[in-house]
Amino acid sequence: MLEVPKHIVAVTGFISNSAEKVLLKLDPNRGWELPGGKIELGEDLIEGLIREVKEETGAEISVGRLVGVYSNLSTNSVIFSFTGNFLSGSLKTCSESLEVNWFTRNEVLGLITHPVIKVRISDALNFSEEVVYRSYHTTTHRNSLESEFYRHFIL
Repeated sequence: MLEVPKHIVAVTGFISNSAEKVLLKLDPNRGWELPGGKIELGEDLIEGLIREVKEETGAEISVGRLVGVYSNLSTNSVIFSFTGNFLSGSLKTCSESLEVNWFTRNEVLGLITHPVIKVRISDALNFSEEVVYRSYHTTTHRNSLESEFYRHFIL
């Protein structure tokens, strides 16, 4: 009997405001990152991203272009990263976001400590209308996260 694969599907949003600042949230475990999260059963990617950004930051957004698709082979996760624009709302925190704020594009990479998130944000910062695909494994050694990227394709 074949085993049915089980994957986690998630989304992240590279959300900009009218001043071209980028929305980041401070995750209690991963540090600064883009808002986003797991897609719920019966929910499409766009609905899921709008819901996650609202829950984690208080921001109402519109979703733009797909920037990248990321396969974490260690956790069977597939993450879709999109651009987006801030529409309205007051920023707020929750249990998944200890702090929420807008940062200039020049500040963003300096705040990110998680290596995989840094690559995703770098892809978004350098987005040129070509969608990137990356697959990787993550391992933890002596309290540090290491990532080994296997594939990098432009779609």
